[in-house]
Amino acid sequence: MAERVEQRLEDRIPELEQLERVGLFTRKEIRAVLRKASALEYKIQRRALRKEDFINYIQYEVNLLELIKKRRARIGYPFKKDEIEYSILHRVHSLFNRATGKWKDDVQLWLSHVAFCKQWNAKHQLSKVFSTMLAIHSNKPALWIMAAKWEMETRLSSESARHLFLRALRFHPECPKLYQEYFRMELMHAEKQRKEKKEFEQAKMDLGEFNYSEEILNGEMARIVYRDASQKIKGVEFQLAVLSIAKLFDFTQDLQKEILESLQARYADDPLTWDYMARRELELGSLAPTEQTTKQKKVSEMAQREERCCAVFDEAVRAVPTEDMWKCYITFCLERYNRKTNSAELKQKRLERTLSVFSKAHESNLLSEALYKQWLQLLLDSNLSEKAVEVAEAATRHFSQSVEIWQMRLRVLIQLKREDVTQCFEEAIKHVKSKGTLPLWTLWVEWSEGTNSKEDTEALYQRSLHATTPAETVTMKEMYLDWTYRNCGYKKVKRLFTSLCENRPFSLDFFRKMIQIEKEQESCKMLHLREYYERALREFGSTNTDLWLDYIKEELSHPQGKPENCGSIHWRAMKMLQGDLVEDFVSKYTLLQTGHL
Repeated sequence: MAERVEQRLEDRIPELEQLERVGLFTRKEIRAVLRKASALEYKIQRRALRKEDFINYIQYEVNLLELIKKRRARIGYPFKKDEIEYSILHRVHSLFNRATGKWKDDVQLWLSHVAFCKQWNAKHQLSKVFSTMLAIHSNKPALWIMAAKWEMETRLSSESARHLFLRALRFHPECPKLYQEYFRMELMHAEKQRKEKKEFEQAKMDLGEFNYSEEILNGEMARIVYRDASQKIKGVEFQLAVLSIAKLFDFTQDLQKEILESLQARYADDPLTWDYMARRELELGSLAPTEQTTKQKKVSEMAQREERCCAVFDEAVRAVPTEDMWKCYITFCLERYNRKTNSAELKQKRLERTLSVFSKAHESNLLSEALYKQWLQLLLDSNLSEKAVEVAEAATRHFSQSVEIWQMRLRVLIQLKREDVTQCFEEAIKHVKSKGTLPLWTLWVEWSEGTNSKEDTEALYQRSLHATTPAETVTMKEMYLDWTYRNCGYKKVKRLFTSLCENRPFSLDFFRKMIQIEKEQESCKMLHLREYYERALREFGSTNTDLWLDYIKEELSHPQGKPENCGSIHWRAMKMLQGDLVEDFVSKYTLLQTGHL
């Protein structure tokens, strides 16, 4: 091993001598580089290799390259790159090759090598890296796309890019993303050739020696890719993705027409097809004005376009009366309504249209739970309170098991200060299963605190403890304790705490709340605090270090505390805490003893 390391260090000597000779590094720095290189070399020559050692070595060499680059710029010395940088680059590539050979499955390592090649413009080496990587990771379409994109955009080789895409499709014959990017590449190739031909014609050069096929110039290769893909890949999403790519190029009108016709013929019953056709009306008819257009004309034109879109959507919901179709229609209306406009008339028209579509979808019984929420929110934002009450009631009829829908209805009633709030709460609790009713109970008691008498609110709290699941009672206990202290005083909350402690489960905050209440009293008794801490430790002593430390602090700082108890508390904590928590407790306890906590 030592011989190999010495040989590699000797191989560095020519480049290091050049660095010193041209004044980029001092002799002291050269020695430091050798020492560091020696340490790194020994690590990667061991029998048990570690990936981190290779990464650290590569990072060191990259940092060295960056430093040399900066020093060259500072002293203005651009020569001897073959003898300095190229030697280091060769070594980095060698390190990457060894690392990727050892850890072939680490894609991030391969991508790091790709990024390094791109950064230092090592095109020949990058081509080799892509070739080896794709042979090993042929199951990852994204890597094929990356390699083809580099061939097309950096090496300007559409033929190589096409070859890579065809190879990739042999491994992934039904990958939509591959076909989309292949389709885009063929259109880019056609566009590049069109530009070349135009420049030659403008320069009045003879095109005899150049073979520009009209079919390729018109995107015929892309058309072939699309037809092949559409036979293998089903679904309207792919068709729309290809169509959006075709629209980026100004010579694809015929191709766009073919895709659109295929879309309408094969996916006429798909909501996304209708959604696209409707939204397309926004783009149609927007001819450039010959003279300055007034704001009123712009508003009028936009209103007409939106009407055309809605006409298509109206036809769509008649042809495809599904929940998804109505969702597309409503989403479009909400998008238009939320767009900023200075025209109050257009804003009002959009609002009326949106509310009308919501009503129609509701009448058809095809409105989802999420859309009911959006409808309610829109009505409340528009100050249409009475209508909001009606819609909320209808929503709870359709989704009687949904806690969120009941919450929205109750909030509407509370906001409007309606008299039937209690009745609605009772109805909600009756319909919704006991599991998951916590949000309803918390809303009910919060409303009751501000509206009903103390007796009614207390009865409601008691009822909630029996009606909710054990896990949910934890939150209700905390709220009950807090409300009792605020409204009934210390003695009552102490009795309540003792009563609530009879039934598990508890939360840590429940005990901390009671400890805080005791500390707020003028005559705060350590006896009571000990009781609360001991109760809390019985429940959470094995999982919470801070609770033990707070107990110790209390004994140390309270006027009635007994510092001599700290030793026994520490001993109990060491016995009770689990796993790594013991170490955590010891370190915190040491900080407490030294006054740093």
